[in-house]
Amino acid sequence: MAPDRLLLIVEDDAAFARTLGRSFERRNYQVLHATNADEVAALLQQHAPSHAVVDLKLKDNSSGLACVQMLHQRHPDMLIVVLTGFASINTAVEAIKLGACQYLAKPSNTDDIEAAFGHVAGNTDIELTNRSTSIKTLEWERIHEVLAETGFNISETARRLGMHRRTLARKLEKQRVK
Repeated sequence: MAPDRLLLIVEDDAAFARTLGRSFERRNYQVLHATNADEVAALLQQHAPSHAVVDLKLKDNSSGLACVQMLHQRHPDMLIVVLTGFASINTAVEAIKLGACQYLAKPSNTDDIEAAFGHVAGNTDIELTNRSTSIKTLEWERIHEVLAETGFNISETARRLGMHRRTLARKLEKQRVK
């Protein structure tokens, strides 16, 4: 197996990681798996992955962004794709600043991820929208940002946003977090 096809998957959902790993193995990648930053650090002692797929939110309330930073510091040429079900502009910008080459919202499949590995340069020909960001979108992104900061604690998020917990719960029901 070519050394340039070593993939590290940082994902705390074992079933998803296993499925994604098998799919990449069929594409001739050698696959390593970690569930948190400590496991990533341990794997980096013995391996030098060429590619990584990092989940943004890990179960131990740690951020995948810390893993992205660690991976990029140890191996600046590594192609890192951040994969998340909790996408926001703020986390996308930070992921790219910390060394990710792409940021994908779930659900994404192996084709999407592999295409993201191949799309590392910026594109000046991307179509710009004429639509400005709505207040509802900005509010939703702010709610999501605070939710992530509080480890998805609804009561604490409502307190920080200065709204009643039931009001926040109603807003989340309108745009369910997946």
